[in-house]
Parts: sequence; C-alpha cells; structure tokens
Amino acid sequence: MEMMVKKFQSKFNKVREEMNQWDELQSRLISQFRNASHIVDRLQVLQKSSNYGILNCVGAVSDVLLQKQIDSLNTISFSMRKTLEEFHCIVLSLEKMHRDGRQLVKGSSSRPTMKQLQQRVDVKPTLIDCLDGLSFLHEIYYSEYLLKTSIVSALSSMALIPSNASDLGALQQLLVDQPNILTEEVQSLFDTIFAEDL
Repeated sequence: MEMMVKKFQSKFNKVREEMNQWDELQSRLISQFRNASHIVDRLQVLQKSSNYGILNCVGAVSDVLLQKQIDSLNTISFSMRKTLEEFHCIVLSLEKMHRDGRQLVKGSSSRPTMKQLQQRVDVKPTLIDCLDGLSFLHEIYYSEYLLKTSIVSALSSMALIPSNASDLGALQQLLVDQPNILTEEVQSLFDTIFAEDL
C-alpha cells in the first residue's frame, strides 16, 4: 500500500509541474487577450468615418488603418489559439494521470479492497484521497480550459459586432480570475498528498 501511495505522490509531483506551466500560459493568454481587446476597441473607432476629420481627404486612409488592425488582430487570435492548444495538452495530461492512477489500483497484483483503499498509514493519504485528488484536478482544469475557450471565442465575435468597453473588461476579468480553479482547495489537496513532507 505504502509503495502505491508513493507512486501516486510522484504523479502529483508531475501535476505540480503541469500547474506551473498552466500559470505561465495563463500570464501569456492574459497578455494576448489584452492586446486583442485594445485592437477590438480601436476597430469600433476606426469604422466610423466621422472620426477621421480632415484625414477623410487622404485616399483610402481609413481602409488601410482598418486593414492593419484586422491583420494584427488575426495574428494575436492565432497566438491565442496556440496558447489554448497548450492548455488543452495539460488537461489531456491530467486526464491521463487520473486514468493511469485508476489502472495502477486495478492492475496491482494484490488488488486492494474498499477498506484498503480507505486505509491510512501514518500521515500518508489514502488511495481514495489520491484517486479523488487526480479526478478533482482534471475536472477543474478541464472546466477552466472550456471557459477560456469560450472567452476567446466571445472576443473574436466582438470584433465583428459593435460592443462596449465594459463587455471587454468583464471578459478580461473573467479570464484573469480563473473562477473554476479554487486555489485553496487545490493547495489543501497537495497538503494532504504530501502531508509526510510537512
């Protein structure tokens, strides 16, 4: 049993690495989103000929400026999609770790009973704690990934229709907050799994 718990702890070490990468991706996505939001804001202004004043006399200046901003937005949108793909890879990795954890328990030579799964040795977590923990982490990061995908998609549609700055601000705040990731619960889970190291 103790050996199996140690194998789970090594899985949770890998989860920690994935979470560090997630934080880096989060910073990158926020920066990309802010840049895209500024362009979406500018597009609203650039589409009104009344905002050009005397520059309306200069041939096609509004079209050129508008096209430059659209090109920049397309570049940033492509970068955001690539970042979302990296988020998705982390979610898939967490799913695999959870699946491997279940296989570890099912495939062991002395398949543990329910009582053994709930048995605690010293301050080590139970096998149920480990399995539930991996499942919990996969669920919350998967939910957060889906939310991020929706937010990026919403920003893209805002570029095509008139919107106001408060809508963009609300989307950005939603992205910054990561509402599906309950930091205290995640930390509590790690404290449980690595109790012996405290």
